[in-house]
Amino acid sequence: MSNATTASPSAPIAHRGAITACVILSVIMQALDTTIANVALPHIQGDVSASADQINWVLTSYIVAAAIMTPPSGFLSAKFGRKRVLLTAIAGFVAASVLCGLSQSLPQIVGFRLLQGLFGASLVPLSQGILLDIYNVEERGRAMALFGVSVMVGPVLGPVIGGWLTDNISWRWVFYINVPIGALAFFGIVVYVTETKLDALAKLDWFGFGMLSIAIAALQLFLDRGEQLDWFYSSEIIIEALVCACAFYLFIVHTFTAERSFVNPRLFLDQNFAVSMLFIFIVGVTYLASLALMTPYLQTLMGYPVVTAGIVMGPRGLGTMFCMFLVGRLIGKVDTRLLLFLGLALTAWAMYDMTGWTPDVSQWTLVSVGFVQGAGLGFLFVPLTTIAFATLPAQMRGEGTGLYNLSRNIGSSVGISVVSMLITENTQVNHANIAAYVTPFNRHFEAAAAHGISPLTAVGRATLDGMITTQATIIAYIDDFKLLMLMSICAIPLLVLLRKPKAPPAVDHSVAME
Repeated sequence: MSNATTASPSAPIAHRGAITACVILSVIMQALDTTIANVALPHIQGDVSASADQINWVLTSYIVAAAIMTPPSGFLSAKFGRKRVLLTAIAGFVAASVLCGLSQSLPQIVGFRLLQGLFGASLVPLSQGILLDIYNVEERGRAMALFGVSVMVGPVLGPVIGGWLTDNISWRWVFYINVPIGALAFFGIVVYVTETKLDALAKLDWFGFGMLSIAIAALQLFLDRGEQLDWFYSSEIIIEALVCACAFYLFIVHTFTAERSFVNPRLFLDQNFAVSMLFIFIVGVTYLASLALMTPYLQTLMGYPVVTAGIVMGPRGLGTMFCMFLVGRLIGKVDTRLLLFLGLALTAWAMYDMTGWTPDVSQWTLVSVGFVQGAGLGFLFVPLTTIAFATLPAQMRGEGTGLYNLSRNIGSSVGISVVSMLITENTQVNHANIAAYVTPFNRHFEAAAAHGISPLTAVGRATLDGMITTQATIIAYIDDFKLLMLMSICAIPLLVLLRKPKAPPAVDHSVAME
């Protein structure tokens, strides 16, 4: 929180309404970009000549950059002023979006997505801080509910809008759409939002921040390029692994020895917070990784047009929104751990159902299972954050929020990288296993020869290879869905480590949306 309010809680309603609209626009813009590019990935992949595993860098680069820059947003706000930092973030985000749309190669779009993440990281926490300042205590619940809806509107509308733009105009417009939204938010904030007081004594542990950033970046490169370079047979992968390990070691040592470190180690003395950090990491892995899997599954294996794929994925977000509203009424009346169990159970069931999918699965199944999975996230998101900060001292909640969101973002980026890597590797392994049974001596192909898929002819072998690749890919997706299901199930025993809070703190719901 800043040292001064953006506006007095007694400001005119019209004035507060304008401020609210402007900051909500900036939040929607940032939230939209977490999913709007998903359905466009196959089209981007063709234009920039990227492989199936490389194209996911477009997603992971954005998430990693946002993860790295989220914790310092409070320091930047105190040092340079919240309005200045927010305007810079919006302008930089819009400029990076335009550059993403103009990209002609994979390195260009990945680099500009990094810029998007760097600038966009502070949009959500700073916008939330402004809303908390302009509404009094009695009205903050309503303001935070609106804020929460805006955070979830992006993931809901992202696939639908992205699909329509890609199909009717170009995939480049999934980035250009940020220009009018960003312009409205920018000029509204210039006119209506006042600057906060500066804190000349504000300091950041640059060494700790730098070591953590290097460790995260090296880990992501290790995961993204490992399969392509054959892991530890590559000198580059060995270097990235050593850099990650050394940087993380220095970060840990510095954290426990420095007088004022980037991460306060006393945060982990709170059992609820420490366990919730692991929980939110798993949530990040299972939710966004499954989204990254669904896009190529729908468009490549099932042959869905990009618009249809976006519409089919939309109900997932609707399930999250509906259950977040429901959970908001249940918090304080039902044991939070029971809500978390329900969320994990719904997520695990959705993943279990997906292990039985084939490209012939109906649209109703896709929509209903997606809704259930989204509902699972709705039962996890707010209760998990509530219990994470319920027993944490008030003066430590600011640092805890940044670290909590960092864990979620790292989980998302690691999850996307791992499932993409497993798809590539398992497809190759499954292809080899199935192909071993495709021989001229297999009597099952005697009848198939009449249909042009005889292994004795070049055309037949090519046709068979395509069929085998499809089957191998389906099995690889099933393996990934099983992994995500097992992760959700394995998280359930962690519930016994969570302590029931005596009374929910007043700021829980606001922190949950940060």
